[in-house]
Amino acid sequence: MQMLSQILLHTPRWVFVLFALLVWLGIKQMLAGTVSLTRVTVMPLAMTGLSFYGMLSAFGDSPVALLGWAGAATALLMMVQHRPLPAAVRFDPATRVFHRPGSAVPLALMMGIFFTKYAVAVLMTMHPSLHQHTGFALAVGLLYGAFSGCFAARALRLWKLAIREDRAALPAARAC
Repeated sequence: MQMLSQILLHTPRWVFVLFALLVWLGIKQMLAGTVSLTRVTVMPLAMTGLSFYGMLSAFGDSPVALLGWAGAATALLMMVQHRPLPAAVRFDPATRVFHRPGSAVPLALMMGIFFTKYAVAVLMTMHPSLHQHTGFALAVGLLYGAFSGCFAARALRLWKLAIREDRAALPAARAC
């Protein structure tokens, strides 16, 4: 318990602010609502960037970590993109927004990235030799890549829906 309090005491304040922001964003995703194409794109890009940065900040350009990240990101992207969207998801070509049910998945993915980054930073501070440990680099790269692949695939599924709906709306617009 004392070690945990020491870890928390040495954590910079901005980390707690980031945590609160991610929780707030994740809770908002749990509520049904509308979201623009821009937001559908920006959130996964930001989270993928945070994931990739976490891996790079821990292991630099380690080929093992990079390959783990890329492999897991690709595998999860391929698997998740083929899953059907929830039946309630709709895209309105006229307003360019998605109507979607709430989901806890974005919150879980954001917390996964956040806590992975936090845990890796703490572990590497306590055990600096982990920077050189191939198995640890691979595991962290795989984990970060999995989160990135899930985020990217969720956005890709929505983009595919938008493209389908845009194509379906084109003949109706030409008829006018």
